[in-house]
Amino acid sequence: MSTPIATGSTWTFDAIGTSWAIETADPLSSIARDAVSSVIERFDQEWSRFRDDSLVSSLAEGRTASVPAPEDADAMFSLYRELDAATSGAVNPLVGDALARLGYDARLTLAAWGDPQPAPSWRDVLTWDADRVSVATPATIDVGALGKGRLVDLVLDTLSAFVEGDLVVDASGDLALRGTPLRVGLEHPFDATRAIGVVTVTDGALCASAINRRAWGDGLHHVLDARTGTPVRAFAATWALADTAMRADALATALFFDGGPELAASWNANWVRMRTDGRVEWSPGFSGEIFS
Repeated sequence: MSTPIATGSTWTFDAIGTSWAIETADPLSSIARDAVSSVIERFDQEWSRFRDDSLVSSLAEGRTASVPAPEDADAMFSLYRELDAATSGAVNPLVGDALARLGYDARLTLAAWGDPQPAPSWRDVLTWDADRVSVATPATIDVGALGKGRLVDLVLDTLSAFVEGDLVVDASGDLALRGTPLRVGLEHPFDATRAIGVVTVTDGALCASAINRRAWGDGLHHVLDARTGTPVRAFAATWALADTAMRADALATALFFDGGPELAASWNANWVRMRTDGRVEWSPGFSGEIFS
């Protein structure tokens, strides 16, 4: 939930399986919109495990063991190293096959076809450098822990060349902004008509994650513990504020596990999380308001 810029213009569209809203003081030019579409298409073609023609699909299916390194590879995989260390292996970019076994596969069958299995040790399987991304055995890369945040940052950076003044990029719960501070409601994970609190975002990013957003079957959802391949049970929703959307997205994932708050503290980032029993926790420096 966000408060739109006064007298502003909003461009809405769907991409990478989610709804986007870009708010500016004046309508975006067709050139600016085309630039955004190009950035999103490039990212999707490289990183989507839901596309047969993507780079990660070619690695997963064993068509090749090595692909040209996307320009985002080092930034995202380097951050995964921090997530891995902070959560003792709970966050892992090779969780894609574990998600697929539970039904969150490339065809979105949403029907489990196997028992939960842990993700492989990604440090043993996945390598990258400035030129190539390689896997020792076929494996499905899933950058869902931070990829949407990375794309929000890329869209914001792209539009900065076209837009002067206020700018908000909101990808269904992952947002980054520049300019006038924005007051944002923290949506209740069990009742979308309610907020559990509000926070003001200023020249930075706020990302959220919740177990109800991509849920199916009997208690299945998209936030898995890579060590077991099973959905997390302790927390229902998380929110994180950081200087970039990629970091905020990464923290929103890490906060489902032990070690998330410590990682946030090391980044001087603030957060809120709700347990599945309704209890709410937040960081010592959180400046927003919590209602329940």
